[in-house]
Amino acid sequence: MFEILSGRAFLFVRAGGKLLPFLSRRLTSGQVWTGLVAVALFVQSCSNDKTPASPRSGVPVTVASSTTKDVPVEVRVIGTVEAFSTVAIKPQVTGELKEVHFKEGDEVKSGDRLFLVDPRPFEWELKRVEANLQRNVAQGKQAQANLARDSAQAKLAGVEAQRFERLVGQGIVAREEYDRARANLDALEAVVNADRAAIENSEQAVHADRAAIENVRLQLDYSSIKSPISGRTGSLMVHQGNVVRANETPLVTINQISPLYVGFAVPEQTLPDIKKYMAAGNLRVDANPTNDEQGAVQGDLTFVDNAVDSNTGTIRLKATFANKERRLWPGQFVNVVMTLTRERGAVVVPSQAVQSGQSGPYVFVVKPDLSVESRPVVVGRTVGGEAVIAKGVRSGERVVTDGHLRLVPGSIVEIKSSLEVTQGARP
Repeated sequence: MFEILSGRAFLFVRAGGKLLPFLSRRLTSGQVWTGLVAVALFVQSCSNDKTPASPRSGVPVTVASSTTKDVPVEVRVIGTVEAFSTVAIKPQVTGELKEVHFKEGDEVKSGDRLFLVDPRPFEWELKRVEANLQRNVAQGKQAQANLARDSAQAKLAGVEAQRFERLVGQGIVAREEYDRARANLDALEAVVNADRAAIENSEQAVHADRAAIENVRLQLDYSSIKSPISGRTGSLMVHQGNVVRANETPLVTINQISPLYVGFAVPEQTLPDIKKYMAAGNLRVDANPTNDEQGAVQGDLTFVDNAVDSNTGTIRLKATFANKERRLWPGQFVNVVMTLTRERGAVVVPSQAVQSGQSGPYVFVVKPDLSVESRPVVVGRTVGGEAVIAKGVRSGERVVTDGHLRLVPGSIVEIKSSLEVTQGARP
């Protein structure tokens, strides 16, 4: 309903209970009706733009219930896989490398032949020292025979000298006969002493020859190079036909990878707990290789270093893994999880439910009337995608896990699936 009040200087229009000035000068009747039509069209367009307000809907969110469970107390660090033992194979004799009995990357066992250095020089040397031994043994036997013969002659000469000594005293023979007999005795005794010395020299030569034989046999044995450990061979550094030098030329490196170690460092603050729980039993250590979908490999903590690194404030640990499936490899970086103990009856929520605010971490708790409450929490730690809540949430309460950005305390929510919330958040 419209009313037009015309006066001397103004035209007023009443619309919706309000009196609005329309023109500020005297108008003719035609101008008044023209203004009236314009005002009617304007008011009608404004009334058409007004639509009835729709009832307010809830904010779509996903929720999860807090639960109580036993949660492991863990230490998570990055570790490095280390070979249980590493041996760099070098020849112990000099010669030509005649044979290679493995391929690069082969698994070998302790005692397997790896290389053969030309054994012929050692075989010839063995024959030579064995011949020397036989010669010296024969010379020793000859010296013993000479000793027996010369000892008998010296004994006879001694008897003759004694006889001539008595005859000289009786004046039967001349003194020069006795002197001749005595000189013969002294010469034979000297020969006997020489025979004994020859026997001793022969025995020493035999011992030296036998030692030389053992040495040559050892070198001959060294010409066949065998693996001292069971493990996996690396790259071949010298190929067949090359001349290698004793204790100088590296041939190949063997790593023992079953079992093996995983070394890692932890902050020194964790050392008291580690010693405490180690005293109660073995500590489990899980190693998870990067991009390995088979899960973690399980081992046990076996070594704690005897000193803290003063530069980093950490202490070095090692865990031993059987590694029968060869999933761990020396030099590899792995995610290490060392389990110290288990916390009984801890309250946990999904880690994505915990938000960071100016006053610290908080969660949105969904009340029974579907309104939300922003509640500060104390997070103990995060384990496997779940946050351990030390204070702020009770077991069984529902917390928002997705859709936080549109929430304020007191907002009404509509619980949806995670897919629906994600799609609704797209522009």
